[in-house]
Amino acid sequence: PVNQDYLKELKKLIDRLEPAIVSDHLCWTGVDGVNSHDLLPLPQNQETLQHVVNKLDQVQNFLGRKILLENASTYVAFDQSDMPEWDFINEIASSSGCGILLDLNNIFVNSHNHGFNPNEYIASIDPRYVGQYHLAGHIQRGDYLFDTHSKPVKDEVWDLYRMACRSFDHVSTLIEWDADIPELETLLNQSRYARKTEYEQSQHAA
Repeated sequence: PVNQDYLKELKKLIDRLEPAIVSDHLCWTGVDGVNSHDLLPLPQNQETLQHVVNKLDQVQNFLGRKILLENASTYVAFDQSDMPEWDFINEIASSSGCGILLDLNNIFVNSHNHGFNPNEYIASIDPRYVGQYHLAGHIQRGDYLFDTHSKPVKDEVWDLYRMACRSFDHVSTLIEWDADIPELETLLNQSRYARKTEYEQSQHAA
C-alpha cells in the first residue's frame, strides 16, 4: 500500500518549496518493509501497469498535482514482461495523467543491456507527456553499462538528446553528476553544451 506518512511529509515539502516539477522513478525499491535502496525493475505487462496506475491515482490525488515518472536504468528483466519499456511508460502516462521524465542516459544504458534500439524508444514516446530530460555519464563493466552519474555525458547520449530536442516540446534538462565530481568548470561546460545543443536542434526543427 501507499505509505501515507511518507506522502504527508512529501506534501508538506512540496507546499513549502512549490517546485516546478515533482518526479519519481518507475521502479520498486523494497518488500515486506525492507528498503533495498536501489531502483529495481518492474515486469512490463498489463497487471503491473494497472497496479502502477492505481498507485499514481492515489499519489496524484493526495498531492493535488501531476508528477513525472522517470525511466530507470535496469540490469535484469522479467520473463513476465510482454511489452517494450516505451509502450509500458506511454500507457502508464496515458492512463494516469502523469508525465514522463525522459532519462536519455538510462535509455542508452538499457538499450545496450537489453538489446533494443534507443532511437525506436524515443520515436515511440508520446510528445504530450515529456516534461523533462535527464543526462548523465555511465561506465562499462564486462558486458553491461552502469548508470553511475560519475562521468561526462557520452557522445551516443548526446545524439539521443539531439533526437529528443527535435521530437518533443522545449522542456528543462538536468545533468546528473553524483560521484567523482570534477571541477566546477567541467560541470558548467556540460551545461553550456546542453544549452547550445538544445538551441541548435530547435532551429533545425523549425
